[in-house]
Amino acid sequence: MISKDSSKAKEILEQNELIAIPTETVYGLAGNAFSDEAIQKIYALKKRPHFNPLIVHIKSAEYLHEVALEIPEKAQKLANAFWPGPLTLVLKKQAKVPDRVTSGKDTVAVRMPDHPLTLSLLSSLDFPLVAPSANPFGSISPTCAAHVDEYFGASLKMVLDGGVCTRGIESTIIGFNGEEPVLYRHGSLPVEEIEAVVGPLRLHTKDDNSPSAPGMLSRHYAPKTPTYLTSNLKEMCASFEGKRVGVLVFKEKIQHPAIVHQEVLSDKGSYAEAASNLYSAMHTLDQHQLDVIIAEKLPNEGLGVTMNDRLLRATQQ
Repeated sequence: MISKDSSKAKEILEQNELIAIPTETVYGLAGNAFSDEAIQKIYALKKRPHFNPLIVHIKSAEYLHEVALEIPEKAQKLANAFWPGPLTLVLKKQAKVPDRVTSGKDTVAVRMPDHPLTLSLLSSLDFPLVAPSANPFGSISPTCAAHVDEYFGASLKMVLDGGVCTRGIESTIIGFNGEEPVLYRHGSLPVEEIEAVVGPLRLHTKDDNSPSAPGMLSRHYAPKTPTYLTSNLKEMCASFEGKRVGVLVFKEKIQHPAIVHQEVLSDKGSYAEAASNLYSAMHTLDQHQLDVIIAEKLPNEGLGVTMNDRLLRATQQ
């Protein structure tokens, strides 16, 4: 059920049931962060492996102390600079945060989303929400209520409709090694903006067996259609002659007889616009009965780095 009724959303959540919530990044599959019952339902509905931790969504920066035990000075600087917004901090957890949320780790991923409807909902609740992306594990993330409804239908009590997500890509995740900030996941807050506040970031090594934070697995965000990432679209299109090919381009369409559908992320060449359109374009391409999707590698700067990261994890390579 798609609805704008936040009072009904509150009622469902207080019964330890699940809803989908809008954020500025993607829609989240939300439940009571302090309820083992609700958390288990999220893992089951998403078919998400239990070793992959969840992000806790809080109503204010002041509430951070309710879920985090230790807050390094640079973490506080980042919260002050970017919350509400698409930044997740990984910090030592309070004991009351269930181990199911953190996959047994002593750290918890926390953010304050920048969406008025969801902030209002959070403010009305006596608990924070865990909210991984509202899609089956590994699938393309949803950026509108219809995407969520197509995935889950009647198996989800409610999709709280907050319109199209403005950022369109998940949050950037930063952890800490003592006082040293560590980049766990590229996201819709560019690294350059973070480094302007806290200095250089160290890059965390991925671990597919025991990820330190959500969204770190090598294979993720993937269409059902086989997908490839390339810097030479025409050459790769030629290698699929006789196939139904869909193409995802940054700003300029290309001509090739194999192409049956093409999505342009931003004809103005805007990284922000391209990022906000990325998952929606992938959903559209996935609905065209294609044999293959070929995505153009973006310039490796700013949000281009984040989009290349998501596209690479969606590919067959």
